[in-house]
Amino acid sequence: MIIDRLGDPTPEPRTPAVGTDTGRAGTAVDLWQLRVDHLAEGDLDLSELDAEERDRFAKPLRVADRLRYGIGHIALRRLLAPRLGVGPAEVAYRREPCPGCGAPHGRPAVDGPPGAPHFSLSHSGDVVLIGIAARPLGVDVETFPLATTVHEVTAALHPAERAEIADAGHAPEAFARIWCRKEAYLKGIGIGVARSLAKDYLGERDPSALPEGWAVRGVPTAGGHAAAVAVEGPMGRVRTSWLPASFVTAASAAGPV
Repeated sequence: MIIDRLGDPTPEPRTPAVGTDTGRAGTAVDLWQLRVDHLAEGDLDLSELDAEERDRFAKPLRVADRLRYGIGHIALRRLLAPRLGVGPAEVAYRREPCPGCGAPHGRPAVDGPPGAPHFSLSHSGDVVLIGIAARPLGVDVETFPLATTVHEVTAALHPAERAEIADAGHAPEAFARIWCRKEAYLKGIGIGVARSLAKDYLGERDPSALPEGWAVRGVPTAGGHAAAVAVEGPMGRVRTSWLPASFVTAASAAGPV
C-alpha cells in the first residue's frame, strides 16, 4: 500500500557538521533518495527487473531487506534508462575488474557504450540512496549504530578517524558520518571492505589527508541516518532530490524530475 500523503513533508535534511566541499569545479553528481517506510512489497513494479534481480528479490530475506532491495533496483533502472535511451528493463549491468585481484567482481557498471554514466546504490533503515555521475563514484547511507558497534568497529579504523570519533564521545552519529565516507570511497574504487579499514583516512577534519584523486562529502538525509558520496577527481555540483514513493510503482513514469 502506498502511503504517499498529501501535505506529507519531505524528510528534513540533516547537513553534515564539518568537512563539506563547496567547490564548483569538477564532476557533477546527482543523488536521489527514497523513503522505504512509505511503501509495501505489493506496491512495487518488479516487471522491469532482470532474472538475477528477481531471483534475489525472491530469496527468503527479511521483509525490510527485500523491500529496500526492490525499491533500490527499480529506482536505479528508471533513473538510468532515460540517460541511456532505453527502457528500464533494457538496462544491462556488468562487473568491472576488482582493483585488488583483477577478477570480474569489482564495482557494478552499466553494460553499454563508452561514456555510459557511472552509478552507485546504497540502502539502510528507511532510506535508499542512488548516485549517478560521469566518473566513478560510491554512495553510502547508514542508520546510526548501537554504542557497542561504534566501539567494536572504531578500533579497526584509521588512527586519525579513531581520534575524531573519540573526540566526539563515540557518538553514533559521528561514527556513522565517518563510516559512510569510508564506505562510499571503498565502493567507489570497487574493492569494498575487503580493503583494510585502517589504510585510508576518510575523516572530516583534514581534507588534505583524503585519498589522492578522490573527493568525498557528507549528504543531507533523513533523521537517524548518515550518508556520503565519493567521486573520482574533483567534485563539482551535488544535487540531492527526494523521489516520491510512486516512482517505483507500476503507475510511475520512467524518467526522474
